[in-house]
Amino acid sequence: MTLVVGQSITSGMKRRFFFAGIVGLGILGLSSCNKQVTIWQDEAKINVVATSTMVTDLVQVIGGDRVEVIGMMKAGVDPHSYEQTASDVAAMNTADVIFYSGLHLEGHVQEGLKKRAAKGGDVYAVTKDMSQAELIQPEEEFESYADPHVWGDPELWTKTIDVVIEGLTKEAPEFSEEFNARGEAYRAQLLELKAWSKARIAEVPVEQRVLVTSHDAFFYFAKAYDFEVKGLQGLSTENTSGVKDVEDLIAFIKQRQLKTIFPESSVNKKGIETVAAKAGVGLSHEELFSDAMGEPGDVVELHGESYDRGTYVGMQKHNINTVVDGLK
Repeated sequence: MTLVVGQSITSGMKRRFFFAGIVGLGILGLSSCNKQVTIWQDEAKINVVATSTMVTDLVQVIGGDRVEVIGMMKAGVDPHSYEQTASDVAAMNTADVIFYSGLHLEGHVQEGLKKRAAKGGDVYAVTKDMSQAELIQPEEEFESYADPHVWGDPELWTKTIDVVIEGLTKEAPEFSEEFNARGEAYRAQLLELKAWSKARIAEVPVEQRVLVTSHDAFFYFAKAYDFEVKGLQGLSTENTSGVKDVEDLIAFIKQRQLKTIFPESSVNKKGIETVAAKAGVGLSHEELFSDAMGEPGDVVELHGESYDRGTYVGMQKHNINTVVDGLK
């Protein structure tokens, strides 16, 4: 019984195949012997594996129809605690290039990616070109790395564009001009998004810009838009909250006389619901997208425009509108 997965054969790239025996096929849930399973659907494209939904969207935008992208993580998935599947491993073993966020966002998955990169694999952390001055260092003494939630600021997220262009161009240099053109167009779009966001945030008086959420995923958002933020959990959702964390947050909410706090789509709502009930504060009906975007194709119309919450731009517009409307 053999699993054969074909890889792209565009100019400058070599064809590779992945073979898995009976154990691998059992993990993948294939019951029929002598069955051939193809992971990649188009051999004429660059085969890419991306980790988080934000990175997947980024690669799709810049790569366009030159890439076939398998996104490991889906809408609502928490990348901090994600455990890769057998199909993830098969896709990574046969991909031309892999992109991940980095800064320990992907937790255990990142360790394997770093080892693969050390062995000469084409693996890129899209945050690799960000300087220490641009990154936010956590206050917690036990944290030894920077806050990974850099997509909270669209302008900072533009720093990931050149990394994707670099990785795709290495695989298919004949399409370099296309990748650069899409990257520059997307850079301009993200800067327009930042300007739009600032205009909407201006509707909230500075003294009302206090954001309480499920975990500490909004420090870059806060820095970009002049907010004060508090999260029930730490930078990683694997940092569980204790009784004192809950009590301290309730006291903060009461002291600041807040009216609304916000759950997150990729974090269990039980903790923030408990805080809201004990603090006597409203809980937003709309969840914020923190570590994952919405479902692709989830188009909403609000304030005279429509956007897809399954894209990075739509994710940001949803968050901005939710925060502004909730605090106003």
